[in-house]
Amino acid sequence: MSGHSKWATTKRQKAVVDAKKGAIFTKIAKLITIAARKGGDPDVNFSLRMAMDKGRAVNMPKDNIDRAVKRGTGEAGGAQIEELTYEGIGPVKTQFIVKCLSDNKNRTASEIRHLFSKHGGALGSVMWNFSQRGVIMIESEEINSKKLTDENFELELIDAGAEDIKREAEGMTIYTAPADLQKAKQFLENKNIKTASAEVEYVAKEPADLSEEEKNQVEKFIEELDNNEDVSDYYTNANL
Repeated sequence: MSGHSKWATTKRQKAVVDAKKGAIFTKIAKLITIAARKGGDPDVNFSLRMAMDKGRAVNMPKDNIDRAVKRGTGEAGGAQIEELTYEGIGPVKTQFIVKCLSDNKNRTASEIRHLFSKHGGALGSVMWNFSQRGVIMIESEEINSKKLTDENFELELIDAGAEDIKREAEGMTIYTAPADLQKAKQFLENKNIKTASAEVEYVAKEPADLSEEEKNQVEKFIEELDNNEDVSDYYTNANL
């Protein structure tokens, strides 16, 4: 989701992991499979390393990760997985971009269309209000334990490719150009700084503020996106 609500999304996904580990493992396995198509060595394939890190973060078994890599490199069988992107207007005219990984394009298209319609929205073009940016998140506990509060650290981040740095109660969000995400992530790894997430995301140019009632409507839609096994990620202009 957009940087304005990403922390809320992260907390929600952790709760989902605890409740539905099998579904989360399935989603991440698809991510790993897609990433492994570009090569099965995570030291060379940055996208694969990020996907595998996601799996480890939710205690995904090593055998599951290895099987997903082999499926992507062609060493193991299985139905072909496609990357699909849907745009649409969600509840209370909020904008959403939904990324899916699916072995059945028709089924997924039908389900996503139904979800938008069920919550008073419809598929439609909203990409104009989003730009792709590298987004790295560091939780407040890590910031405090590593004492990452001085200006020198932020200057080093800028040298490593950071375009914008936002400090919030939950932690720090670092924005980069998509091409600089790997450089910035490597800088943090070299300093032994743990990140909550690091990936290229669609960030809204113009976020939409909502009333509490409107937030509740959007949250219900988001919950259904989380529960859909084909949905790998989603981004919104809703400021939650």
